Amino acid sequence: MALSVQDRIEIGDLIALHGHLMDAGELDRMDELFTAGITYDLNDFGLGELRGIPALQDAAVTLGDGNPVGHHITNIVIAEAGGAVRVRSKGIGIYANGSSGSVEYDDTVVREAAGWRISYRKVILHQVPLGGRATRSV
Repeated sequence: MALSVQDRIEIGDLIALHGHLMDAGELDRMDELFTAGITYDLNDFGLGELRGIPALQDAAVTLGDGNPVGHHITNIVIAEAGGAVRVRSKGIGIYANGSSGSVEYDDTVVREAAGWRISYRKVILHQVPLGGRATRSV
């Protein structure tokens, strides 16, 4: 499968839309982002894997005020591998108290009748510089 320029634009828009819908609390529109059977891997946060859109909606509501007020998605890289489309992006979450956090999203996206959707997402927590690799003085 060769991705067209239009495919790449649509996939980029899909990834960016996540932040807008989450920040607006439009949880009823998650079907615009994810497949019905989405696997959302939160193992880095000790929360295991969530499966299906209702599980994502419930988790967001349960987290309540612990949700970021701003989800900022950047550094989107789209690659084809073995018939699948993988998308990696960076996420910066800004919280109501002004603190922030950094994650990486590792997604698999698929084309459905309604357009591109995320079928798998692993949220990778970043808490140390250089991916935790040892540093040396220059």
